[in-house]
Amino acid sequence: MSSPFPTALTSAARANRIAWVFDSKGERNIWVADAPDFAARQITHYQGDDGQDIFAVKLTPDGKTVVYARGSEVSSEGHVANPTGEIKEPKQQVWAVDVEAGKQHLLGDMGCSEEDCEDIQISPDGLTAVWVGGKHHLWITNIAGDKPARQLTELRGEESEPQWSPDGKHIAFSSGRGDHAFIAIFDMAEQRVRYVAPSVDRDFAPRWSPEGKQLVFLRTPGAENHLPIIPRRPQPWAIWLADAETASPIHAENGREWGPIPAHELWHSGKEMNDSLPPFAAESLKFGVDGKIVFGSEQDGRNHLYGTSIYATSTEKGVLITPGDFDVEDVELAADKSTILYTSNQNDTERRHIWRLDIGAGENSGHIWMPFPPKQLVQGKTIEWHPLMLADGKTVVSFGSTATSPAMPYRVTDKGREMIAANALPKDFPTDKLVEPQLVTFHSEDGLEIHGQLFVPRGRTQPGPALIFAHGGPPRQMMPGFHYMYYYHNAYAMNQYLASQGYVVLSVNYRLGAMYGRAFREPANSGWRGSAEYKDIVAGAKYLQGLSYVDRKRIGIWGGSYGGLMVGLALARNSDIFAAGVDFHGVHDWSVQIASRVGQNAPDYKEAMKLAFDSSPVASVAGWKSPVLFIHGDDDRNVPFQQTVDLVQRLRAQNVEFEQLIFPDEIHDLLLWKSWVTGYKAGAEFFGRKLKTSETRPQ
Repeated sequence: MSSPFPTALTSAARANRIAWVFDSKGERNIWVADAPDFAARQITHYQGDDGQDIFAVKLTPDGKTVVYARGSEVSSEGHVANPTGEIKEPKQQVWAVDVEAGKQHLLGDMGCSEEDCEDIQISPDGLTAVWVGGKHHLWITNIAGDKPARQLTELRGEESEPQWSPDGKHIAFSSGRGDHAFIAIFDMAEQRVRYVAPSVDRDFAPRWSPEGKQLVFLRTPGAENHLPIIPRRPQPWAIWLADAETASPIHAENGREWGPIPAHELWHSGKEMNDSLPPFAAESLKFGVDGKIVFGSEQDGRNHLYGTSIYATSTEKGVLITPGDFDVEDVELAADKSTILYTSNQNDTERRHIWRLDIGAGENSGHIWMPFPPKQLVQGKTIEWHPLMLADGKTVVSFGSTATSPAMPYRVTDKGREMIAANALPKDFPTDKLVEPQLVTFHSEDGLEIHGQLFVPRGRTQPGPALIFAHGGPPRQMMPGFHYMYYYHNAYAMNQYLASQGYVVLSVNYRLGAMYGRAFREPANSGWRGSAEYKDIVAGAKYLQGLSYVDRKRIGIWGGSYGGLMVGLALARNSDIFAAGVDFHGVHDWSVQIASRVGQNAPDYKEAMKLAFDSSPVASVAGWKSPVLFIHGDDDRNVPFQQTVDLVQRLRAQNVEFEQLIFPDEIHDLLLWKSWVTGYKAGAEFFGRKLKTSETRPQ
């Protein structure tokens, strides 16, 4: 955890410059580098582990200015996270910094109110920024900072996803209205709004054509009352196309009439479960050259890219571009609108690699086009994510890692990867002391194959303590290397540390996880509907019990968030298998979580609440015998702190041994580096007291 963690990689549209954030032990700053030598330099100089994260980093098209947000989102109680306990609460604000001079100036307050809500969009001329601000409205200002930021509209609803038209004359955005949502287009000159084919459905993810003449967006059905909540149902969806230049006729009597813009359905999904809206549908939707549209779908059971065009009819199916037994994750459209870079686990199930797709080339078949096969850019025992193509149309950069090398920015070459900002990596980073996890598989009691990574201490031959690690999410995949998410990058480092302390660690990719297909991610009787995924945790423990170098009586478990739920289930249901556990901010009572999300008008509400309770650790608390350490921040916006408060009272009532480490004013994804270090040290020390004998502790 001594290495800086990179996030928010971005590039300039007309300059070969990149920018990103390095989080170095909680000290977050923006760095830039220019092709071809990519000599990296820091351009902001925030100091200390202050808990103020940096998001939504954007370069102006000429690469001369970086715009970014700093500070956490606003909670439901109206507070920005303040983990350092400052007397005056910090603000979430939008800033700009001159790349060459290093001068910063404030553009305005942001104050958006959902996790990952930070979204700044810069106009094509690089002069204006728009973002989602307080009370879910759009705010706008000059990047030069010579005018105060102002709210763009006072429309009803919650505004999001602003997208500038290529000529900078319009902004398309989504206007959420609760049970339905509209696509709206704001005219900068007229200072008016037009809605696009308004309906009772939910419209989102607007994308302009490269010429700005058309707009595509996604549509899903609006909300329906009195539906049962236990059964899973398909979520059909469609792609719609609007002519953005079309408006109502101009009448001689009253001038232009600002009526809705018509649109028509371009493509629609089927009605089976696999046809449902995929998790990254919005992120995968790209509008390329010559009317070509790329989108993601799981219609064959895996998350693949498909192609269609503006000339297609609604009866024509999209063309499968990425066939095979794998899933696509990151999808990025280059500035030239003719190249797509994406990551997938094709031919390497447990990792991610970059592929290039040229949508400007290929063959046409009627209204449908078929691009030439994608080209793999990187392969081997490496992991890559967040690929970008620079303005020159040939240079590719990304973040990357390996089993023993932490996340860093890289330039992708014909021969592999070249690290950028290598001097930022601590010289004493213990690469040579880390182990390469073994890729293992085992079967759950119902026959499902489960994947995992096994960390084995060097020289381990005799029986000793072991641990199960359960990731959160749950749609996540732990990999045999440093992870692309900060939370799991830290968890991977913790697993390496535990291995160095003499523990065998099995990281279990249980059902509900990502990158093994939709059926694995959306299994029956899972989550609050039956917790079937817990079978995979037990199967992992039994796998450990079968290893000659594991003491079957000294197996513990640790995890966070959904992984904390797995810890709770393990100790409540199987204290005979799990001798101790460390629970980071876990869910302990599904019924409370679910009740806050659904209305009581569902016909099976009572049955659902009972099922949710029975699927929770609290339902089996009478069997909880093993000691546990709870770690939780009391400003958690994902898993309410009350989940831990309630469970502790239940354990107290039956005299179960527990310890607690509480971080005042910390959120779910701990903002302070020292909070992570303190939590991990406490967890390792706890396991040392509960699972190790004096003979097995390293000297």
